[in-house]
Amino acid sequence: MLPNTDFLSGKVGLVVGVANNHSIAAGCARAFAASGAELAITYQNDKARKHVQPVAEAVGAGIFSPLDVTDADQTDAVFDTIRKKWGRLDFLVHSIAFCPRDDLHGRVVDCSQQGFALAMDISVHSLIRLAKQAEPLMADGGTILTVSYHGADKVVDHYNIMGPVKAALESTARYLSVDLGGKNIRVNTLSPGPLETRAASGIDHFDALIDDARKRAPLHRLTTIEEVGAMAACLVSDFARSVSGNTAYIDGGHHVV
Repeated sequence: MLPNTDFLSGKVGLVVGVANNHSIAAGCARAFAASGAELAITYQNDKARKHVQPVAEAVGAGIFSPLDVTDADQTDAVFDTIRKKWGRLDFLVHSIAFCPRDDLHGRVVDCSQQGFALAMDISVHSLIRLAKQAEPLMADGGTILTVSYHGADKVVDHYNIMGPVKAALESTARYLSVDLGGKNIRVNTLSPGPLETRAASGIDHFDALIDDARKRAPLHRLTTIEEVGAMAACLVSDFARSVSGNTAYIDGGHHVV
């Protein structure tokens, strides 16, 4: 049975990591809004705001706030706003990753201590910080999603240090699913195939990675942010109320070959 178009009606969610209209988080936000959810959308800084605001307006976001996940005061402010406006949170999407360019484009063995620490803090520990803030707002249960990539499981050329970082992210999500499961808070990971987003374009030789995915995936095509959004909407809905601790691949089957 297919879900109704309003199967998220009455739910409220926070989407962190929208970079622009073509980002994975934007695809998720549109799918949530189309399914009836009310949203809070964040942007990293004033420079990013002009790229994120059209997405927030398109989905009718009830909250639109700055959030640099390295800033504890901004994090507190976002969740305080949610608490005052809605008094609860039904789902959270964490779609954030960062690594300094020199460390991202170099060999893993050459990654600096500072670059590794920063990549882990922004890409992984930020999920823990957001989950801790979300927990008391999910008194009746909820869902937390984060975003990974196949390079967490297999060595992908030029993905470099982000492979170990994403592996840590997926493991963290599994441990959080156990920590929070007793409160009926589900934690899952989305793992899309390579997408032509601004964030992905920072990976060296990204065009070759795209071509390989298209050639080797059983469906012989790339996934889309709309398809990732559809999976995200399903996972935060009651249709997936028994799904937790999972990594959902949306990659045309590329991860099996």
